[in-house]
Amino acid sequence: MDEAEYRTSDLAHAALADARRMARGSRSGRARTQARRIRQENLAGRRPGGYSGPGPDPARDPELVGSVLAGYVADRGWDRPLAEARVFAEWPALVGADVAAHCAPVSLSAGELRISPESTAWATQLRLLGSTLLARLVAQLGSEVVTKLIITGPVGPSWKHGGRSVRGARGPRDTYG
Repeated sequence: MDEAEYRTSDLAHAALADARRMARGSRSGRARTQARRIRQENLAGRRPGGYSGPGPDPARDPELVGSVLAGYVADRGWDRPLAEARVFAEWPALVGADVAAHCAPVSLSAGELRISPESTAWATQLRLLGSTLLARLVAQLGSEVVTKLIITGPVGPSWKHGGRSVRGARGPRDTYG
């Protein structure tokens, strides 16, 4: 072995020896104490053995989204706007599929819900069912969301088109015979 090869292998042996010495734990007493303290703090509150186990662990388990979201909505004061939005989003579930098939909510303002039925017969039927319908809405949404029902009859087509029109004229209806 020539001298250059001997120096290279000696250098490699020295680096390997240094790495082994560092891996063996040549920590100072202070570093070992600090590492032990950190490990004890991390394991505090756990069951024996250091694992939380198969049961629920309130300190470590994530919270359910529904409970977090409910608290967030309540903190922001969004309870009423969400209940008002439910009137339009869940209309068939709130009033029943049969009634929802023949009418639709139009607007909700200051507790007054405007409902537009598809025919005058359904308008009359909804006026007769008004108190029952209001009671169902109050039971499912709360007493402050819907306080009054306004049932408007079906609206005929508008014959007024554009910015100008003739007063007193009936438009295309004049030609219906």
